[in-house]
Amino acid sequence: MPEDSVDRARLRHHGDVDAHPGMLDFAVNVQGAAPPEWLRQRLAARLGALGRYPSAADADRACRAVAARHGRTPDEVLLLAGAAEGFAMLPRLGSRLAAVLHPSFTEPELALRDAGVPVTRVMLAPPYLLDPAAVPAEADLVVLGNPTNPTSVLHPANAIRALRRPGRIIVVDEAFADAVAGEPESLAADRSPDLLVLRSLTKTWALAGLRCGYFLGDSACLARLGRGRAHWPLGTLQLEAIAATADRTAVAEAERRAETLAAARVAMIERLTELGVQVYTPAEGPFLLLRVADGELLRKRLADQGIAVRRADTFPGLDPDHLRVAVRGAAEVGRLVAAIRSAGAG
Repeated sequence: MPEDSVDRARLRHHGDVDAHPGMLDFAVNVQGAAPPEWLRQRLAARLGALGRYPSAADADRACRAVAARHGRTPDEVLLLAGAAEGFAMLPRLGSRLAAVLHPSFTEPELALRDAGVPVTRVMLAPPYLLDPAAVPAEADLVVLGNPTNPTSVLHPANAIRALRRPGRIIVVDEAFADAVAGEPESLAADRSPDLLVLRSLTKTWALAGLRCGYFLGDSACLARLGRGRAHWPLGTLQLEAIAATADRTAVAEAERRAETLAAARVAMIERLTELGVQVYTPAEGPFLLLRVADGELLRKRLADQGIAVRRADTFPGLDPDHLRVAVRGAAEVGRLVAAIRSAGAG
């Protein structure tokens, strides 16, 4: 679409803007208000090291931990100060035409457009399933999420592989992959040279304030992405968090959390559907896409009751009647259901 018709303010909108301290937060997909106690202790134990610069040994240890977690080699890992840094690196790939699948997280498109990279939007229709044939053949960079924010659709790995073409790089945003039990469609271990996988530690481990993530991919491709980075791109606590959450016991804990979340999602879909709210399925992520009449008015009325939900009209292809809600436990969902009912939307 023409550059002068792109609303950059909408592309830059994130769910944290919809939630204020003290509100019941369905707008942000972070699980919990803080990291688990064992992770906080790991981080606290490194506070005494903050007087020194982050060490190459710490960075190497984190790289090796991530590589072992995904069956990779350390040179196939690029540590990031959050997934957002990874999106900001995408223009360094030198794409002539980038295809971004929508509705989806808007940060990649914004980063590419701001760098002057031509972008074409590939708009998926409900139920928002991937159609490889919809991607223009001339696109040499394709970006998509899996599971996709905000639709919660989990695309089959083979459907993503079907996007491969000579001279094309595929970037898969797997920020929520560890919230899917078993990670059945993850491409994190796929060592194809034209495939880049982006991971975030923000959501499962409640580390939004620390900014931790990483790219997985071909070492030469990662070298292009990392070219020109500042020295010490990650701090000591970030490196510690990445190493800690890649540990075998942490991965097992994440799996248990994903199983609990899956059960909560099923229950939440049932309660919202009974209320008369349209819930888009299939849904496999830690959030749900909803559609209700007068969605913008409902969002404001919920805010008046101290409940934050994510406006979804900032995602290309969606309108003000679309809302995104994080999957929460029975008590929180009960409050949401009661508030929707009292607002006259159910």
